[in-house]
Amino acid sequence: DTEGLAIARDGRVFVSVEGVHLVLAFASAGANAVVLPQPDQFLSFGSNSSLEALAIDDQGTLFTLPERSGRLRRPFPVFTYRDGAWSQPFAVPRRGAFLVVGADFGPDGRLYILEREVRSPFGLASRVRSFDVSADHAGDERLHLETAPGVHQNLEGISVWRDGDGALRLTMIADNNFIRFVRTFIVEYALEQ
Repeated sequence: DTEGLAIARDGRVFVSVEGVHLVLAFASAGANAVVLPQPDQFLSFGSNSSLEALAIDDQGTLFTLPERSGRLRRPFPVFTYRDGAWSQPFAVPRRGAFLVVGADFGPDGRLYILEREVRSPFGLASRVRSFDVSADHAGDERLHLETAPGVHQNLEGISVWRDGDGALRLTMIADNNFIRFVRTFIVEYALEQ
């Protein structure tokens, strides 16, 4: 159950896997996978609720978050991988029942997190927050987007980039989970400057 994708500047590709709680590394597209070390903390993740989000910063540090924090008021732990070792230097606050489903570093250096909340029978709501991150802290939390239930169905992937006019854009993809009546599509928002 692959979920997150991060591509390093040197062409290395990283993929987070939710079902077995690990991250795969590929030297390049099409190369054989290498399994990164699996810290003990990953083994405590629940089934279908672990490594949904994966991002890489400009220094080549990987960041991953589990889909669930374990409790409604418990922050989401952020795990980083650098120089062959994992650490869990900080967490980001959980706000309501939203769960983490994607992450990316924008060209502004901020960590953007895509979240979704199931609001049956009205569908899924989506939210994007960003943080200024350092080696041991996430601060300056900003809310960029929160949709009403059912607007976009199952958004699970995010890419943050700057267009030719200098505007930051959030490009997100919805996953249909192989359900016929659910659509797979791409949606894009330009952030106000």
